[in-house]
Amino acid sequence: MSINSAMLAGVSGLVANSSALAAISDNIANVNTIAYKRNQVNFANVVTAQAVQGRYSAGGVQGVTHTYVSTQGLIQSAGSTTDLAISGDGFFVVTNKPQGLTPADTREFTRSGQFNVDASGFLVNDAGLYLQGWPAAANGTFAIDPSDLTKLASINVKNLGSAVQETGNVGISANLNSATVVSAGAATYALAGGKSMADFAAGAATGTKPDFTVDMTVTDSQGGPRKLEMAFLKTGANTWASEAYAVPAADVAVAAGVAPGLVASGNVAFLPDGAIDPNPLNTTFPGVLAVGASGGAAPAWGAALGIAAQNVNLDLTKLTQQSASSTVNTISNDGAGVGNIVGVQVDTHGVVSAIYDNSQVRKIAKVSVATFSNPDGLKPVSGNAYQVTIPAGPMVLKDPGVGGAGQISPSSLESSTVDLSAEFTGLISTQKAYSASSKIITTADTMLDELINIIR
Repeated sequence: MSINSAMLAGVSGLVANSSALAAISDNIANVNTIAYKRNQVNFANVVTAQAVQGRYSAGGVQGVTHTYVSTQGLIQSAGSTTDLAISGDGFFVVTNKPQGLTPADTREFTRSGQFNVDASGFLVNDAGLYLQGWPAAANGTFAIDPSDLTKLASINVKNLGSAVQETGNVGISANLNSATVVSAGAATYALAGGKSMADFAAGAATGTKPDFTVDMTVTDSQGGPRKLEMAFLKTGANTWASEAYAVPAADVAVAAGVAPGLVASGNVAFLPDGAIDPNPLNTTFPGVLAVGASGGAAPAWGAALGIAAQNVNLDLTKLTQQSASSTVNTISNDGAGVGNIVGVQVDTHGVVSAIYDNSQVRKIAKVSVATFSNPDGLKPVSGNAYQVTIPAGPMVLKDPGVGGAGQISPSSLESSTVDLSAEFTGLISTQKAYSASSKIITTADTMLDELINIIR
């Protein structure tokens, strides 16, 4: 009956507009929710088969909910270095628990990057979802896999231990006074028989006193400081004998008959203009100070120290012989002792690094970005996150900024995509449509009353 179909069409209008009102209410309530994607109920008509020619039966309307997941919100700056936003396509991979993950555990996807460090050191957002990334290998690389979620792990920025960087390179910038007179000690100088500069440093009365010394502190494999001294003795107009030895001498074990703590020895020669002579036949001092592991073949670190072998590349290219006082200008050293974490930083490529108080920076993990061919097909879940669905298409894990994946914007957050002016306008039109649908029902009810009154 047409009147009944009209009434049912009115009911469908009430239901559809109620859904639209609910979606608008969600949007308005989440206007300040980080990376919230607005919902919208679109209307589609329902057509009923016309059973009798010349009579029309109303079908009504149905509401179809659409979530605009692919729409990006405005990227705004934030105060925390662990606040992250994705500029472009993709989602952060997150989990509901930080440890003990199995392939059966649900992985979710979100653009809500308001991450903080919890008591255990894990990065977790306000919804309690833990950020996943590819852990850094010992050499600072990442094993990136585009499809295996089990290769990801919760990012922890605290349980890393101390950072140590053993010295691998030392550069000396110094001047040796060209006016230095070749002393009588140069004639009796010898590496053996107690005549070396290392012997003098160890307190031997027969040792040869150097004309100038340069102190270097190197960091060993355990983060401890070890003092090496480089001594110079002028033996000719443009030639100096040089030795490098440990202070105290006991820090380096040497073979029998070798001067105490001696690591290396040779000549340092200069050109007439005062620059160091690069000819290895003249400048014979080795470019690498090699010290073996404790207990190993000499020269080696003292057995009691228990530290690993170490090669220190020595750069003497800034050593000069000029008519000025012998002096040290600078000594560069790439080593660093034991350091503790003082901060965390994330770069645009998603690399999470720990900053230590000894100026060391250690890579921890790389944030992965998950992309989908149809992100609007993802299933929304609580916590402003999404789960995989068949309509969303295959998931691919990508390096941030590579292969169409968005870049990471550190110290930034993505705003909600809700436009309040549009929502309030929709609120008014939805209210009017709801009232109009209710009028259909009251009008049909009046017509049915008239039909019933025919028999009175």
